[in-house]
Amino acid sequence: MQRKADGMNYAPRGKAEAVCGAGRFPVGIIGLDHGHIYGMCGGLSEAGAGIELVFDPDPEKVGKFLAAFPGARAARSREEILESRRIKLVASACVPDGRAGLGIEVMEHGKDYFADKPPCTTLSQIDAARAKCAETGRKYAVYYSERLHVEAAVFAEKLIADGAVGRVVQVVNLAPHRINLSQRPEWFFHTERYGGIIVDLGCHQIEQFLFYSGSKTATLQSSQTANYNFKRYPDFEDFGSASFIGDSGAAGYMRVDWLTPDGLGAWGDGRCFILGTEGYIEIRKYIDIARNGEGDHVYLADHRGERHFCAAGQTGFPFFGRLIRDCLDRTAAAYDQDTFFNAIELAVIAQMAAIKAE
Repeated sequence: MQRKADGMNYAPRGKAEAVCGAGRFPVGIIGLDHGHIYGMCGGLSEAGAGIELVFDPDPEKVGKFLAAFPGARAARSREEILESRRIKLVASACVPDGRAGLGIEVMEHGKDYFADKPPCTTLSQIDAARAKCAETGRKYAVYYSERLHVEAAVFAEKLIADGAVGRVVQVVNLAPHRINLSQRPEWFFHTERYGGIIVDLGCHQIEQFLFYSGSKTATLQSSQTANYNFKRYPDFEDFGSASFIGDSGAAGYMRVDWLTPDGLGAWGDGRCFILGTEGYIEIRKYIDIARNGEGDHVYLADHRGERHFCAAGQTGFPFFGRLIRDCLDRTAAAYDQDTFFNAIELAVIAQMAAIKAE
């Protein structure tokens, strides 16, 4: 399932390292509308989770999923998963505008929730999900995969924590994506369903800005969206950008687009630039264009010189094991709930405020 040219079905593989015994963490899946579910379940499975039940109204999607996860079985209904006493966490990659409502149902049934990004598409959904988290004490995790499921991004996290660049003062994220039009469902082209390009793709980048800069939240400075190249889909956006000032004092800028050319050897030339007072880092996530077709490159320049690190195979993906342990132990090592909600809230705010370019 690790398709380098296809971002929708890109599912990185890591080293299997179980954090719990067999059968201790059964997972149910509701909603297979986006291929990210394979990355989500792959990461959980490598960390020791059991992918046990899956439901989607489309039997073809269910059959494909069962072929990838043969230990699972098809549920008769979504209620079978919600009401199961065994299932501890429900994961979903349903259509984006339905993710928050499902998450609220999951938490009401006493289970933790793991949503594909974007986890919500409106401010009212975010408010409702936050309130239900507070009421139930359940978790509402999000698959912000461009940080959590990229070894170069995990490697950069360690460099920053070790003080390699000093205080982080700016984070710039460039996140082009390949559109693969023939594979896209009808909902993909309607803003009401996917939330708009800054909500859909930008929440990834905003979460990275908050995390790497040590910001809890931020203030929007400006934002822009456009549909430059796909006029036959008038409700679609293929370009978005936004800039922020974090509560840490750091600046953030992100650009997202659906304009990756066919000649690129990966689904997107995702890059992250992290500027600090003592140096800077560049993360080349999926490809080093015209030089190296593999991903997970980290470049560091500091007062001692220049260095290149190949992060592939170095860090694994610790988020998934931490999430499992957090759910079992009721701890909070994998992520900060407020920051995860703040990232999507800022994305919605930026989307709503965006200047529409032609």
